[in-house]
Amino acid sequence: MHKNGFFSLLFHALFVIFIVAPLVVVMAMAFTSKGYLSLPTNGLSLRWFRALADNHEMLDAFGLSIKLGLASATIAALLAIPAALAISRYDFPGRGAVTGFLLSPLMIPSVVLGIAFLRFFSLAQIGGSFWALTLTHVIVVLPYALRLTLASTIGLERDIEHAALSLGASRWTAFYRVVLPRIRTGVVGGWMLAFIQSFDELTMTVFVATPGTTTLPVAMYNQISQTIDPLITAVSTVLIVGTLLLMLILDRMVGLDRVLIGEGK
Repeated sequence: MHKNGFFSLLFHALFVIFIVAPLVVVMAMAFTSKGYLSLPTNGLSLRWFRALADNHEMLDAFGLSIKLGLASATIAALLAIPAALAISRYDFPGRGAVTGFLLSPLMIPSVVLGIAFLRFFSLAQIGGSFWALTLTHVIVVLPYALRLTLASTIGLERDIEHAALSLGASRWTAFYRVVLPRIRTGVVGGWMLAFIQSFDELTMTVFVATPGTTTLPVAMYNQISQTIDPLITAVSTVLIVGTLLLMLILDRMVGLDRVLIGEGK
């Protein structure tokens, strides 16, 4: 087996340091005792984590982002499954146009989408609600769920499904017991990408969010624009550590290779 040389290993090490170093710096600044952004050169302090625990605005925004991500990713995945099956199975007129339409939010700048949604909600007088914000996020994250789901449905053999139907299974049973397990990797991966994109969405959300529907990215943006205290680094540290723990738990329970690469690969 060919082994990587010294320069190859050095390049990979420098690349990892280049990626990880900003995260380490942000986490280090979260433990400062000073009232401005600085590295904790005079000892560690949990001052800003205690301030975060007392900041109800940030906590409420975090809870809203979690609920919004779960709702929008789940709805997007439920829409992506029938869409991907129809696109991959049937050669109907305008199939390419339908696919392009469903993936079009990827090609439209978030600023344009935000202005369009703001105008639409203003005219329809339905802005400011959680479900209005969910609708915008579903439209934005649907392409991410659809792409991975579509990748798992293309080339899917229908002989096993036909065999289940010929043996008396209903269409729902054949889908649930035969089709869904074979496309599960794409569905789960698409759901994960959709959730991450929804949780991280800022540019478009700024236009449609209201004081009652402020997500965590919007709250962090407002915090940075108004003050330079290290509270934002404490929020970032919690998110970084939480993400690492979530990945470890997911790897232990399911296996990241099965979710991101696919079973048997």
